[in-house]
Amino acid sequence: MNFLCHALPYLDQPVMAVATGIPDFLSVIDRKIRARGKMAALHLKADDEVLRDVARGVVAHVEDDRWFHGGETFARMNLEFAVQLRDLLPGDAGFRPSFVGHILIEMLLDANVMEQHAGLADRYYSLFDEVPMQQVSDAVQTIAENRTDKIPATLQRFASTRFLYDYLDDDTLLFRLNQVMARVGLAELPKAVGDWLPSARLEVRRNHTRLLAPDGRSMAYPELA
Repeated sequence: MNFLCHALPYLDQPVMAVATGIPDFLSVIDRKIRARGKMAALHLKADDEVLRDVARGVVAHVEDDRWFHGGETFARMNLEFAVQLRDLLPGDAGFRPSFVGHILIEMLLDANVMEQHAGLADRYYSLFDEVPMQQVSDAVQTIAENRTDKIPATLQRFASTRFLYDYLDDDTLLFRLNQVMARVGLAELPKAVGDWLPSARLEVRRNHTRLLAPDGRSMAYPELA
């Protein structure tokens, strides 16, 4: 799942909520630096409150990804989207259609939440002004066992750009998708993918609850009206 859905159950715990995004923030900073669940779990009972909450956020992210990506609805939709995208990307039967389908489902879940519960995204972004950035950065580096001085600036830039709101519009969503393509070294997506996005958006909206509550999981996320 994406940034907002990872954080939603913990909006009353600012450091933990922000830290649920740490694995993804690190992939932007330096893909060689990883915050692994096993390493974070070693600090779940740390005396330092910030380190403890950062560890809890990382572990929550890892556990969320495990059940979310293992859900039957996600697997089915990811396959369906990959097949549809292959038809829109002539000659591309490889990694890109599956990758795009995967991240698109996650982005559109965040879009659903923002569309129906706008105040939750505002609350999430406000947390980045509440947390002690340098202490969060120190905690991440303790967990990751690697050093980088870019964590505070990356988190502040994420909060100031508020790019999650771009997921609400198909044109800006395609722009953000192509930013991801560039970051991972894949070819830009054509306009045909943008023309297909409304149908993908509708399908994710129809399956919102099933995606976030696989196998009868107790719903910890807002349902759609």
